[in-house]
Amino acid sequence: MYKYRNFINLIVFVIIVMLSFNINQNPFQMDNQAVFSPIEEISKLEDSLYKEIKDKSATYNEEPKNAYIDPVWKKIPGRNGRKVNIDASYERMEKSGKYKDELLVFDPIPPKVSLNDLEPAPIYRGHPDKQMVSFLINVSWGTEYIPEILNILKTHKVKATFFIEGKWAKSNVDYVKMIKEQGHTIGNHAYNHPNMARLGREEIYKQIKDTNDVIQAITGETPKWFAPPSGSFSNEVVIVADELQMNTILWSVDTIDWKKPSVDVMLNRVMGKIHPGATILMHPTPSVVNGLPSIITEIKAKEYKIGTIDKLLSETR
Repeated sequence: MYKYRNFINLIVFVIIVMLSFNINQNPFQMDNQAVFSPIEEISKLEDSLYKEIKDKSATYNEEPKNAYIDPVWKKIPGRNGRKVNIDASYERMEKSGKYKDELLVFDPIPPKVSLNDLEPAPIYRGHPDKQMVSFLINVSWGTEYIPEILNILKTHKVKATFFIEGKWAKSNVDYVKMIKEQGHTIGNHAYNHPNMARLGREEIYKQIKDTNDVIQAITGETPKWFAPPSGSFSNEVVIVADELQMNTILWSVDTIDWKKPSVDVMLNRVMGKIHPGATILMHPTPSVVNGLPSIITEIKAKEYKIGTIDKLLSETR
């Protein structure tokens, strides 16, 4: 009887051990990592391709750049750094056994200081190392040209940022919805195009808040970006916008389309001042309708990407 009892105890013990040990778990596998046995790991480290990737990785690694306030351009967004992911790059090149720059895999390194960490200040441009520009289309008139501009942007697969006046939005709900549905960013352009620099704090707040409320009611989203009409602002305007969790956006390149320039004049004006991180101001005018296709083509020929203000000011490379 005693022998049977010991035998049963042994069986129970073995069952408990088996249940406690996950036989499907590879002891050499870490979460979200490729599985390499110790022998495979050593073999990989000795591989000439792996060594080449490791040796060349330092050439491509870059430190992140913090957001900062420039004495001229004010708030400048930060930019991600990058570090070659040697293991992931090796996996991509292993099949061919040849080193190729275009197959390198990078891990982003975020900066320690972002835009939101800075004190309130206007934004005129994106990071100077970012090969991207953004169209800022201020809308408080020129309604009849909105469909044509949207069609041009759609044809060329370009997204823009429309800064919309609250009063205009209220009278043109369908156009606001159309802009939103086509994937463009919608910003705030005050309620009735006042000279913001001359307004008191309460009036500033009302102009921005009322416009946010109108746009939110139409699109379901509250704008994050505020463009003061005619570029007129005071420090109080920037502070109030910041309290409403918004950044104040100006521009670095002006089409001056309201002066009705020819396509060539407007094109030369833009391309003569284009730069990495440029913000290009325009309005719904016949000059923009006529010249926008050429501007887009020329900008792309210079190998700039064109994106919304959100993408331009993001830390992504």
